[in-house]
Amino acid sequence: MTTRRTFLKQAGLITPAMLLLPDALLAAAKPKNVGLQLYTLRELISKDPRGVIEKVAAAGYKEVELFGLNNGSFFGIPVAEFAALLKSHGLKAISGHYMPAKFLFGDTEEGTSEINAMIGHAATMGNTYFTIPWLPAEKRSSLDDYKKIAAKLNKGAELAKKAGLKFAYHNHDFEFKSYDGTTGFDILTRETDKDLVKFELDIYWVAFSGIDTVSLFNQLKGRVPLWHVKDMDKVNRSNNTEIGNGTIDYSAIFKAAKISGMKHFFVEQETNYVPDPISSVEASIKYIKAKLI
Repeated sequence: MTTRRTFLKQAGLITPAMLLLPDALLAAAKPKNVGLQLYTLRELISKDPRGVIEKVAAAGYKEVELFGLNNGSFFGIPVAEFAALLKSHGLKAISGHYMPAKFLFGDTEEGTSEINAMIGHAATMGNTYFTIPWLPAEKRSSLDDYKKIAAKLNKGAELAKKAGLKFAYHNHDFEFKSYDGTTGFDILTRETDKDLVKFELDIYWVAFSGIDTVSLFNQLKGRVPLWHVKDMDKVNRSNNTEIGNGTIDYSAIFKAAKISGMKHFFVEQETNYVPDPISSVEASIKYIKAKLI
């Protein structure tokens, strides 16, 4: 009989060290449900949020990552109502992208109130992770800027923890710019609490920056519970494309999921939809289920 362990060994998905692990632990290492960052469908969801959520569920996604919180609502739907909408379609909002600018770049009580309000909305949505998605260019022009941001990430993570949430930071390419041999990403990883501040690694932007993703996993050692997966266009590397339709070796990357500490991953696509956003996310999940998990 072919056991799961035998299959994994034959398929090259199990290392000699993993042979020493009990089967129960090997089963626990299996990747989770496929998630979608809703920003992928930003133009559609702003016009028809209910219809888009229905299509996301129909495509086979089980988890989503939020964006676009505005005055206590997502796409014009109050937070609690939007949470109920997702639940009605069997979707769980594992993470949300939240931008507490007053908190991150100021020192006022207003900033603390701002992030606490966002944390409250994240809790209502049932999020596990409160994720910082972006840094404006004028706020990240030096290593000193990154040191200030790292300090704020630590404080934000403490506030999130009090509410029962985990805290993460999502990268682009600018964090990997070198300042005399040190990058902003170096500062963010070194000067934040490894137990409180986690990372959502955008694998496309890592590859775009010329960095080997698996090597970065090894450096961070279990500190990357979230991934953004989007492929790099074969003709124009500045464009995204569907998973499996580009140049990024996702097979090797998914085999290193345990090293990174990955618990959830989200398909994201920002450009170059073939032939359209809904068909693109359908193509990506089809490839992921057939080839990667």
